[in-house]
Amino acid sequence: MSTQETIDAAHREASWAALQQDPFDVLVIGGGVTGAGVALDAATRGLRTALVEMRDLASGTSSRSSKLFHGGLRYLEQLNVGLVREALHERELMLTRLAPHLVHPVPFLYPLRHRGWERPYVGAGLLLYDALAGRSSVPRHRHLSRTGARALCPALRPDALVGALQYYDAQADDARHTLTVARTAAHYGATVRTSTKVVALERDGGRVVGAQLLDVETGLTASVRASVVVNCTGVWTDDVQELAGTRGRFRVRASKGVHLVVPRDRINSETGLILRTETSVLFVIPWGNQWLVGTTDTDWALDKAHPAASSSDIDYVLAQVNSVLLTPLTRDDILGVYAGLRPLLEGESEQTSQLSREHAVARPSPGLVSVAGGKYTTYRVMARDAVDAAVLDLDRQVPPSVTDRTPILGAEGYAALVNSLDALARDWGLPTWRVRRLLDRYGSLVHEVLEPTRSDAGLLRPVDGADDYLLAEIRYAVTHEGALHLDDVLTRRTRISIEVADRGLTAAEPVAAVMADVLGWDEATRAGELAAYGDRVRAERDSQTHAEDRAADAARRAAADPREARAAI
Repeated sequence: MSTQETIDAAHREASWAALQQDPFDVLVIGGGVTGAGVALDAATRGLRTALVEMRDLASGTSSRSSKLFHGGLRYLEQLNVGLVREALHERELMLTRLAPHLVHPVPFLYPLRHRGWERPYVGAGLLLYDALAGRSSVPRHRHLSRTGARALCPALRPDALVGALQYYDAQADDARHTLTVARTAAHYGATVRTSTKVVALERDGGRVVGAQLLDVETGLTASVRASVVVNCTGVWTDDVQELAGTRGRFRVRASKGVHLVVPRDRINSETGLILRTETSVLFVIPWGNQWLVGTTDTDWALDKAHPAASSSDIDYVLAQVNSVLLTPLTRDDILGVYAGLRPLLEGESEQTSQLSREHAVARPSPGLVSVAGGKYTTYRVMARDAVDAAVLDLDRQVPPSVTDRTPILGAEGYAALVNSLDALARDWGLPTWRVRRLLDRYGSLVHEVLEPTRSDAGLLRPVDGADDYLLAEIRYAVTHEGALHLDDVLTRRTRISIEVADRGLTAAEPVAAVMADVLGWDEATRAGELAAYGDRVRAERDSQTHAEDRAADAARRAAADPREARAAI
């Protein structure tokens, strides 16, 4: 999946053949950020690496997070200083060296509700937070009066705070970041393949030596050999360990987090917010022309592929944020809703918010390594530790990790392009704001995205129903980013499914037309993709009317995943 390749049928055939040729050193199962990170770490150590994902890259937790690269301020309260220091170090690497085109600073306001004790208490925590960050590229925290805080955030009720502190963290489009990490792994030689399900692990004398695969697009099966298999499947970790006939050294528990997406004008603020709740924290995060508001933290034991947000979840988030807003949000304000699952290491506490956010790496059987837990922010450390464990199954010396100094695709040259923004805008005939938006999505790959518009100016048109995106981006999602289904583009290559009020139903038609042209869909296939996406939107909306998780889950599962019918073979 290099930047020079076209992700078409020929590419998929070639990658399918590659999986069946010489044995790999490392086979990675799972195309979330951890799996993509493991593939990149292994490939940049000179290991022959393959990554397989049953659905799409970032189709699980890695597209449904709070979209933050942060140290985890609340973990200081749990005295988990090591985790916070590690996460803040990773935040700085992303901002300055590894992914400056995708990861950007974001300010947060912490409203104070109590006079006297709260300001020194929170201030001491933020002072430590800044100290742990070291020489950071983001501003340090500052104290504000109530008047100063409300000048930054007029949306706050005067009686909701007695003062505030402002601090900075960082954010990224999680799905785009994960995709780009996977593409970078491919750039360094890894074979990366989606729609490829592991149906069994192959063993030889008690050792895992490979896997049996199913191409869920074609129904073809194959075997792949590998010296070591790395299980990076998040909330599916236990399922893969069972394929190896082992319970594993740890178990993973899923915690559901629900976020709402509302228009930017519904909350009058120049800064994000962080609010304490009874069980966790609530973020209000700037997101382009929208706000992300979340999250919840509840146990989930139902469908892992498509966790459902219930009416109760939505009511909870609205109640929490409305406790401080001058003009309350209503359901009519909601553009999108998404639910994701945190893969938490099983612990003794019954509260998922108290389970560990640190990661664990184990070798449950020879030839198999499992990595789970952790935070999105620390994916690179998780990947490094997993490959360090995996090399014990190789019969040669392997160099140490270099991913702390390996920028992901699009990072090199990004700063120079930002400095040439006006010239780029003139060259491509686009407004500067749109070119800046493209740079912050693709970095120095922006020329690849826009080059086809030289011969087809129509690709410079915005997508009907989602005019933040250009048709050129839709084409690029297919030709260079491996999108195979309409849902891949509307939900992960773009975030149209949560950013517009109709959840992408209007945009689906023009997006499908571009995809059909590139992928060679006939009319029946195109109609099937449109119908499947419409079913998904209706099922999600229906699920959000049910108060209980079980009813919401049943409603969401009424819509079939385009990949699931074949995957069930």
